Amino acid sequence: MAFVGKTKRTVQQFPSPEELYLSGSLPRTTEAVDSLWLHQGDVIRAYAENHHGTPDLAMELPTGTGKTLPGLLIAEWVRRKAEGPVIYATPTKQLARQVARTAEREGVPVANLTGSAKYWLPENEAAVEGGEAIGLTTYSAIFNSSPKLPTPRLLIFDDAHAGEQFVGNEYGISIRRYDNQDAYLKVLEALKPYLSGLLIQRLEGEPDPGAHHQVRLILPAVDESALINLDAALARLPKPHSYKLAMIRSGLSSSCIYLSYGAIQIRPVIPPTFENRIFAGTKQRIYLSATLGSGGELERAFGRQEIIRMPLPTKTPPRSGRRLFVFPDLVKDGNSIELTKQIIGLTNKALVLSQETIANTEATATALAGEGIPVMGRDDLEQEGLESFSKAPTGLLGLANRYDGLDLPGNACRVVVLDGKPDAMGLQEKFLSERADANAALAERIRTRIVQGAGRCTRGPNDYAVVVVLGSDIMKYFSRPENRLALEPELQAEVEFGWENSKGIEAEEIVENVQMFLEHGAEWREHGEPAVAEFRQDAAKVELPGTDALGRAASLEVEAWQLAFGRDWNGASKKLQEAVPLVGPDATRGYRGLLLYLAGFWLHLGAQNEAQRSRARQLVRDAALAANRTTWLKEMRELPGAEEMTLAPEDIVAVNQVVARLRGRIRSKQFNDEITEMQEAIFQEESGRYERGLGVLGSLLGAEASKPKGQGRCDSAWVWGTAMWLTIEAKSEEHSNGLLPLKDVRQANTQLDQLAADRGMDYPPAGSPAIIVSDKLSVDPQHAQAANPNVYLASTGVVEEIASDAAAVWHELLTSAIGKAAEQAQKQHVRTILTENGCLPSQLIDRLTQSRLKPGD
Repeated sequence: MAFVGKTKRTVQQFPSPEELYLSGSLPRTTEAVDSLWLHQGDVIRAYAENHHGTPDLAMELPTGTGKTLPGLLIAEWVRRKAEGPVIYATPTKQLARQVARTAEREGVPVANLTGSAKYWLPENEAAVEGGEAIGLTTYSAIFNSSPKLPTPRLLIFDDAHAGEQFVGNEYGISIRRYDNQDAYLKVLEALKPYLSGLLIQRLEGEPDPGAHHQVRLILPAVDESALINLDAALARLPKPHSYKLAMIRSGLSSSCIYLSYGAIQIRPVIPPTFENRIFAGTKQRIYLSATLGSGGELERAFGRQEIIRMPLPTKTPPRSGRRLFVFPDLVKDGNSIELTKQIIGLTNKALVLSQETIANTEATATALAGEGIPVMGRDDLEQEGLESFSKAPTGLLGLANRYDGLDLPGNACRVVVLDGKPDAMGLQEKFLSERADANAALAERIRTRIVQGAGRCTRGPNDYAVVVVLGSDIMKYFSRPENRLALEPELQAEVEFGWENSKGIEAEEIVENVQMFLEHGAEWREHGEPAVAEFRQDAAKVELPGTDALGRAASLEVEAWQLAFGRDWNGASKKLQEAVPLVGPDATRGYRGLLLYLAGFWLHLGAQNEAQRSRARQLVRDAALAANRTTWLKEMRELPGAEEMTLAPEDIVAVNQVVARLRGRIRSKQFNDEITEMQEAIFQEESGRYERGLGVLGSLLGAEASKPKGQGRCDSAWVWGTAMWLTIEAKSEEHSNGLLPLKDVRQANTQLDQLAADRGMDYPPAGSPAIIVSDKLSVDPQHAQAANPNVYLASTGVVEEIASDAAAVWHELLTSAIGKAAEQAQKQHVRTILTENGCLPSQLIDRLTQSRLKPGD
């Protein structure tokens, strides 16, 4: 047989991706889309004209408006230029399969490089390396300790708004106690030099509410010898932890350790992607995102100093279907779970999204499913693909932390349940949100997750779906006017319409309205659609306070963390100090305090003279002044030579009161019975007993605690001299469904002034808060405007945690403090125990004032 010769085929070139698409040269199937949407053509045209050489480019294509096809056309256009390999990355393998189907339909050649590299087909690797096909892979194939992909000319990230979840978390070790207790305890053992004996005791024992809830921050570089032991302990961990350690090991000293009873997370705040051969070596990175934002979220998530944004050319985003929002917790006298089951029962098919654990999310889906309705979870999705759910006539799919990459258009699914607010994916987010009061830094990603989740079943302009917002925390999120205003106008109108048509409505009427919407006939078009349009007329997007400030600081923060990873402590501190003035608004105070502390800590590590060490200590003091909440700062290891952090005046009062009680006559059995009775009272609902428990609790915390006499007075007042007061209006018998009544808000407004009048004072001490304790964790936005700026809402759970911590304080003091003869030594010991348990008045106020009622303050 003679050898057959073959000349190299010339690949046809086109001036732009749009002309490539219009040329007919792509072997498209009969299932291909008829044409590009107007905005898709605008985006790819603008890329060819202005951004073919931009190193980092973000393209905005809102959810449901088609990101994949423009991304593939750009990738194919660049591939044909033969400038080097082209890689298209998705967050998950399931989404990669969706992209592959789109590519096949549209005639774009792709080669599968997902999963473990040892299973990649050699012909696929060769096709990508030789520029014959676009490499289709996942984020994890790029961001790992030993990536096997070729260094590309172009790297496209689909769903880049999920970067923090799929990039940042790759650069870190996360150990869940209940998944691998042995690994957790081994790392905890290595962390003991950083911890107090009391905290170690709590973490090694049975969980109590306080220890289980709190996240501690540890900066390992504060103790070099302990850091060496930690490194050794981490190196002994099994896979996959050993792979993750390889990603950060050279910069372990710059990482943050987040420690709770349930988990340990070790990672830098901003991932060191500059060390990644594939990511850093590519000539161009394109980030396809549902929302670009202006708060620097993309830069921080991907570790890039500057990402050029290319928003949609039109001011009005393309319509991506219609959503009917339902808020079951607002329904009159309703059971939110039962109502959600009824709504799902109209189709017996729903997608349930939650940030809970996989097991808890799938359990929620099971609880919401009707009898005989199948329930699927993550394993089913990975094994069978999304098609097994989308094509099934009935079923519920419960997924944890999966707000992206699920396309369920048309009749595939008409109901989405957003179960809870997605604000704590990992301990770093939990620390920023709950301890450092740095919610401004998380706002963009939380909003994006909610928007993405709500849009899973509306993938085109003619789609429609019900979005059930389940849980008091996410309902509370939507109750804040600033969070609604930050949404795009169309979505804002849908949320407003849903809120007004859920609040105080009978459950039966809600179900009828949902049925009308799902039928999507003349009745909806004549009554529902015009009502949504009315809300749309008044809607306008307004960015959250502090967003622009965070955006201005992002490039400096990225550079600072790169320098810190290389142990250039002075350079890293200098960059953060430059960033601090940019993070200026009051809304970003908590984040500014964290940056100041890190700047001081890093400067201390790199200090070569006393002047630098003095400056480092001043930065730490500035951090305490800048932050709204300083509880976490009190827990940090003091810098050598630093003065002990001065107690707030109310803390001094509390310490002195506790010491005076210890130095008096205490009958241990009677006192322990009193503590037990207090805890039992706080953990039950009956109002009279609950009020008595609050009084005992306040006195245990060093306050003069009482229930003021008279009609309409607070249930308990805690007074620390003239330094700080706190009033509590307890609604322990209220359940979580519904909104806090206006009368409760008005009543709380007057409590502190009435207390001042009792004491012959014109005003209460500055900063004194009025607390409403209720499991109704939301208030109507109109009623919130009536609240005084010092009125806050706290859950009964927070009070229960404080009660448990107070009990732990006194159990410890009764065994370790009574015998101390020197009063000064006793005061120091009491201070330490109160601080370790978060029970100083300043810490208590931090814990009780997480949620201010009045918006914008």
